[in-house]
Formats: sequence, C-alpha cells, structure tokens
Amino acid sequence: MKNVILSAFILFIFIVPAFAQPGNDVPLRSRIEELAKPIKGIVGVSILNPETGDTLSYNGSARLVLHSVMKFPIALTVMHLVDSGVFTLNQLMHIPKRDMVKDTYSPMRDKYPKGADLPLSEIIKYMVAESDNNACDFLLKTIGGAKTVQDYMLHIGIKGIAIRASEADMASMWELQYTNWCKPVEMTMLLDQFYRGKILAKPTTDTLYHIMTETTTGPNRLKGLLPAGTVVAHKTGTSPTNAEGLSPATNDVGIITLPNGKHLIISVFVCNSTDDEATREGVIAKIGKAAFDYYSR
Repeated sequence: MKNVILSAFILFIFIVPAFAQPGNDVPLRSRIEELAKPIKGIVGVSILNPETGDTLSYNGSARLVLHSVMKFPIALTVMHLVDSGVFTLNQLMHIPKRDMVKDTYSPMRDKYPKGADLPLSEIIKYMVAESDNNACDFLLKTIGGAKTVQDYMLHIGIKGIAIRASEADMASMWELQYTNWCKPVEMTMLLDQFYRGKILAKPTTDTLYHIMTETTTGPNRLKGLLPAGTVVAHKTGTSPTNAEGLSPATNDVGIITLPNGKHLIISVFVCNSTDDEATREGVIAKIGKAAFDYYSR
C-alpha cells in the first residue's frame, strides 16, 4: 500500500507542473493585462469567438485612434454600393495623375505615377491589402466623402466608430487624426457582422474577406507569433510618430481561423504610445498569440 501511495505521489509531482506552466493556468484577461501593463500608452482589446459567443474586453470601450483601420469601414461602404447597383467590381475607374499624390504611402502611385484606369476591385485591394492612402482618398471622394461612410456605419447600427477625415486631411494637421476613432468593442462587432454575412451580399463578403487575407502590412502584429499558414483576414492602422516620440496609433484588427476550425475576431489598438515600434507591434503579437492559444484548446 505504501508503495502504491509513493508511486502515485511521484506521478503527481511530475504531471502537475505540466499543467501549471506559466500561461497555462492564467485566465486570458489576466494575461492580456500582464502584457499591456508595461506599455507607455493605452492598449485596447476586444475579442469575440463567433461560434461560442464568448467575449473579452480590455479598455474595449475607450475611444482610440483608427488611422488606416478606417479603410475597412470604407471598403464595407463601397461594397454596399456595389450590392446596391451603384458600382460593379469590374467597373473601370479613371484615377487622374493629380490623385496620385506624392509624399504619402501609395504602392498604386508607384506603379501608375501618371494615373490609370483600374477596375474597382483592384482599387479596393490597394486600399485594404496594401493600405494605399491614394486609393483610400480616391474611393472616399468617389462615394461622397467621409460622411457617406459615417452615415452607413450608423445605418447598420455601429455607433462607436467615427470617420471624419481623409488620409490627406490627417496628413495636413496632426490633430485631425484624432477625429477618426473607434471603440474596440464596436470594431469587433463590425467584423463579426461582416464575417457572418449580415452586412454585405455573399459575393461581396467573400471578395472583401479574401482581400483581407492578402494584407501585406503589419506582419509582426496579429500574425507575428502565429503558426505559419494561419489564415488571418485583417486590417492594420499606423500613425506617424512625432518629434517627442508619440505614436497615436499602432493597430491590427481581424478574423483568425483557429486550428480547430473555429474563429477568433480580435481588435487590438495601441494608442498614444511612446514605446518604439518593435514594442508596440510586439504587444499586439503577444496578445494575438495568447488569444489564439486560449481558444485553440
């Protein structure tokens, strides 16, 4: 009997630590708090498992700077106009040379410096997958400005996202970037409605989702620590950094496909931070990995 008890005790001390390693027994919210606490700025996180309805929020109701994450609501608005028959995805649109603005991030301008006639689908891809600022402002102008996007967000019940300024507006005056903001919980809600086909028709939903999986920006953010080949449909946002080292926005939001076939909708914003870029991106990657591991179990 003593030998049996001794054997059981030895087995216990070898097995228990395997389940008590750091991170395995820590609730996800506590882990996110632990990761966010050292950041010199505001970290906002909103998570939803659409299959189970499980949610998590950390500063999820704070108003945080959007920057190029705004291109996702803009894309939704353009796709809604496609569904409504105003545009078609294969419709050629003339982008004049004057709209290929210099001194802004624009792979489209780099390829077509003298202007071009491009299908709407390609312009949307430039805006979303490559975060092209000229493509963004061209589409904003085409649909009637930021107010059209704002009105559409309100129409579909999204009240915690404000879009007031174009990319050119934000570049013209530092303060204007703060007029484009969102609450992380509202961005996650918008992503969820989009993913479940509650906003767009299936063809436009599928097209935009595919474009988001081809996003080239922010490889060290949500995707940074995930296993190779993980499907992530996402949109990043990045502000400039001023002379004092302040970065108003380092963001990544999207839909992650988990190994178990379920999904994770996640919005992570790092706002008004004086940390360097590697630190800002690193906390997004670590939060993404913590959520990925938690919901993959």
